[in-house]
Amino acid sequence: MNTIYKSLIAALAVAPVLTGCIEETQPTNIVTDTQLGSSTKAIEALVWAIPAYYNKMDIMSNSQAYDWGYGSIMHVRDVMTEDMVISASGYDWYSSWAYNQNMGEQWMKAQWIWTFYNKQALTTNNLIGAIDIESASDQMKVYYGMGLAFRASTYLDMARMYEFLPNDAVSSVNLEGNDVLGLTVPIVTNETTEEQSRNNPRVPHAEMFDFIMKDLDQAEEYVGATARQAKTLIDQTVIWGLKARAYMWNEDYTKAAEYARKAIDSGRYTPLTREEWLSTTSGFNDLSLSSWMWGAQAVKEDDCVQSGILNWTAWVSNEAEYGYAVAGPFLQINRSTYERINDRDFRKLSYKAPEGSSLAGQEPVLNPTWAAELPTYASFKFRPGGGNTTDFNVGSATALPLMRIEEMYLIEAEAVAHTAPAQGKKLLEDFMKTYRYSTYSCKASDAEGVIDEIFFQKRVELWGEGQSFFDYKRLNKGVTRGYAGTNFAQSAQMNVVGRPAWMNIVMVSSEGTNNKGVDGWNNPDPSDKYTKLKF
Repeated sequence: MNTIYKSLIAALAVAPVLTGCIEETQPTNIVTDTQLGSSTKAIEALVWAIPAYYNKMDIMSNSQAYDWGYGSIMHVRDVMTEDMVISASGYDWYSSWAYNQNMGEQWMKAQWIWTFYNKQALTTNNLIGAIDIESASDQMKVYYGMGLAFRASTYLDMARMYEFLPNDAVSSVNLEGNDVLGLTVPIVTNETTEEQSRNNPRVPHAEMFDFIMKDLDQAEEYVGATARQAKTLIDQTVIWGLKARAYMWNEDYTKAAEYARKAIDSGRYTPLTREEWLSTTSGFNDLSLSSWMWGAQAVKEDDCVQSGILNWTAWVSNEAEYGYAVAGPFLQINRSTYERINDRDFRKLSYKAPEGSSLAGQEPVLNPTWAAELPTYASFKFRPGGGNTTDFNVGSATALPLMRIEEMYLIEAEAVAHTAPAQGKKLLEDFMKTYRYSTYSCKASDAEGVIDEIFFQKRVELWGEGQSFFDYKRLNKGVTRGYAGTNFAQSAQMNVVGRPAWMNIVMVSSEGTNNKGVDGWNNPDPSDKYTKLKF
């Protein structure tokens, strides 16, 4: 039984981190904030520690096969939608999220997500707290702004994942009788004391939004137009992208469109071409790709890479012969999603076509013999580094996309469509005709239809990139996995009207133990609340 109670010692060991508290005892073997503030090199190290954390493996020190970094969080979000299918396999460590099992507060999976994000927030707070902004140099102000933006990104993720929204299976009133509707997570900053963290309640949507926007506004001021050293860091355009995402979450569509357009008009990025998208060597693994605004980069020396199997490429590339995916849990696109994509759309060539299809054999692959063994609808989107399918030192030393300019085009189109459907439709058609296929036409004309079509094209565009979950939840979209001919495993075949209850992520139980502000205020457990169908 893979519950956190199986390892009480491990649970207790991470408890201070789970509360997100900042210990007030004086450290004896690490530098203090004062010492950090006087050392430019030390602060630079804190800056680089934040993107390095995106590839941090085994943060719970108990060797869970999903505990290998932010890419794994992205993967979790994707298998909770209807677009990503993982073939039934004893090696699939993501089946609980796909099957809506073991999602409650006592399970290790709840602990891991909560621990990952709270440690990420702590990493950002370490940087922010080390800089005295009143006396900071121009460079230190840029670093301070980056810290604020990274923190805002962390809390934006957490808020959207943990906020309880209505669904058709689980009431917002939990077992303790408390109504958690609209509650997000507790806020912990670099100024939060241990005493405060021990009684730190979940904040409502509006308060969290204001906190995130305050961080992003200050980040935009301090970072300015400064050029960044690498796309793993945050610059002005990424801040605009984060603002666009935040305004979408807040359903302020006018502002969302404004900031998405600012990122587009920066002129620094162009949507991927057919050749870039379908490249067998650099397809979705290279930070230098023209459309990538922000990404995480794994290097050969990272523990996750050296593990051979616990990293982004090993899990999402069906062509990496050393990875988890090729052991059986192949990544596939949902058959119904695939069939809705137009054959003229080159993005469809990212997936193995059915035998006899006009597209069969046109998919660019690294090893035709191996590709022939893969199931229909298997993904070829994410390539091993340099196209190397056998050496994990090369194949897994890749980048994963955190933000692409295409998302901004589609955010703008949807945001506009909420108030001006015809204009939103035109923005979608302009994007699709210019960058995906020239004969595209949106058949819908009313707001609901246009928004649904934009939602679909965004799912296709960002498949496997961990973003579609947020749109499903915000737009109250259901999932349909059970139908004749489905390629979902039987345990995943659930049809849900409106957002699934499982998209309201549950906090780990030890948070309530250590923080009385959330004790009794957790999201209800959605596990097994839907009937599994069989076709």
